[in-house]
Amino acid sequence: MPTIYTNPRFPFRRPPELDGKGGSARVVIVGAGLVGLTLALDLARHGIASVVLDDDDTVSFGSRAICFAKRSLEIYDRLGLGQKLLDKGVTWKVGKVFFGSSLTYAFDLLPEGGHRMPAFVNLQQYYLEEWLVEACIETGLIDLRWKSRVVSVDPRDDGVRLDVETPEGAYVLEAEWLAACDGARSTVREALGLPFVGQVFRDRFLIADIVLKTEVPFPTERWFWFDPPFHPGQSVLLHKQPDGVWRIDFQLGWEADPEEEKRPERVAPRIRAMLGRDVVFDLEWVSVYTFRCRRLERFRHGRIFFVGDSAHQVSPFGARGGNGGIQDADNLAWKLAAVLKGMAPDGLLDSYDAERIPATDENILHSTRATDFITPKTEAARAYRDAALLLAREHAFAREMVNSGRLSLPHSYAASPLSTPDSDAWAGGPPPGAPCVDAPLADGFLLNRLGNDPVLLRFGDGITGSLPGLHTVTVPSEGVAADRYAASAGTAYLVRPDQHVAARFRTPSTDCLAAALARLYGRAAVEAAREAA
Repeated sequence: MPTIYTNPRFPFRRPPELDGKGGSARVVIVGAGLVGLTLALDLARHGIASVVLDDDDTVSFGSRAICFAKRSLEIYDRLGLGQKLLDKGVTWKVGKVFFGSSLTYAFDLLPEGGHRMPAFVNLQQYYLEEWLVEACIETGLIDLRWKSRVVSVDPRDDGVRLDVETPEGAYVLEAEWLAACDGARSTVREALGLPFVGQVFRDRFLIADIVLKTEVPFPTERWFWFDPPFHPGQSVLLHKQPDGVWRIDFQLGWEADPEEEKRPERVAPRIRAMLGRDVVFDLEWVSVYTFRCRRLERFRHGRIFFVGDSAHQVSPFGARGGNGGIQDADNLAWKLAAVLKGMAPDGLLDSYDAERIPATDENILHSTRATDFITPKTEAARAYRDAALLLAREHAFAREMVNSGRLSLPHSYAASPLSTPDSDAWAGGPPPGAPCVDAPLADGFLLNRLGNDPVLLRFGDGITGSLPGLHTVTVPSEGVAADRYAASAGTAYLVRPDQHVAARFRTPSTDCLAAALARLYGRAAVEAAREAA
């Protein structure tokens, strides 16, 4: 198949361990894919060096994850890559659902303005990975080791011992902390014998990325068909990507032979049935996948963390897989950095499980419900689905029943031990645990003012009460930002390094801010344990 993208090849560099030097690292990341590179870059933004091991020497083959949600875009903006995604990617926010050949309804994922980042940007994963490699190298803190395969993992109380194979020999690497970002077939997970808990669905879908040579009347929107005339009895999804590439997902059914269905002579008739007999296109990438909704029981195992697909897998409709992994990295990086800098106790890292497991369960719930709706397994389930689709054409209440993949939204860590519950009355605004909401300011956008460290976000000038060493960002007590935060003069939000809300106060005192900051870093739990002892 012709391709519009040529994968770069990164050079193998002989590691010092093969010459009797080195042999240890504070942080080792296994897997230089989307999630591993994001974690490495985020750690570097916090001043933490890492070694990244990957058994290949390039970025991903095929477009793979393409839908980057607003929250992930905000994370990459914080890491310095947001503008690249906007410049290269295809921005969209409108989705349309069809039943048969008729439009059922349309929806807008970001109806209000005043946000730097859009609802979604579509971009082939290989572009973002290539930019991440470049950004990692620029930091000078990340040792990217290509053609380095982990063959054994030995967890210990004070770290992890790794055996690594390279083209020039094997060596031992000792890590204080290990992040397994090595995907669905994780070598680290297999080495520890950790099983997934969850469900594999009896259905298959075909991904076909095509480069169109013929004009087609499709706007830059997400289109999803139930039972279309060109693919009767099944479902189809259409997305636009950069470079004239279109992503089409065809439901195949469980009995389909994956290898047979990937053959170009099987794929091309499906495309022509959908787009027209005379359409001219090139096949860019073809794959067949099975729906999976499952996770590890725990994501932290001593000094080892599982991040992204190594920890959990969800069905792709809803764009929850890649976005969930990015948000895993966003959650773990600042906590690991705080522990390594001596700013927080080891117990802070337990909150990775406390926060990301509920987030994963939320993604799995939505993905499972989407799978059940898209691929009904009984006649009764199909009758319910079809009735909901028919009603949704005229009745708004029925649109809540339609599920073509509820699109990725960030999880709120309301129940987290790091979140300080409200002590004041609030009507609106992001509560403790929720991600901060963007808003326009006179000199840019609010989220760009927050950075990578804890911040006290204050509304109104000339307000006293803060903490030494805690950076304060002051914005007007009137306007869009104040409205979105339900703020008046004197309101303050304590914001975590990952730009989630840690606490909020109408009239904060130094004592309450100090207590909330201690809780944010997991120090409150340690102090409580000491008092109890």
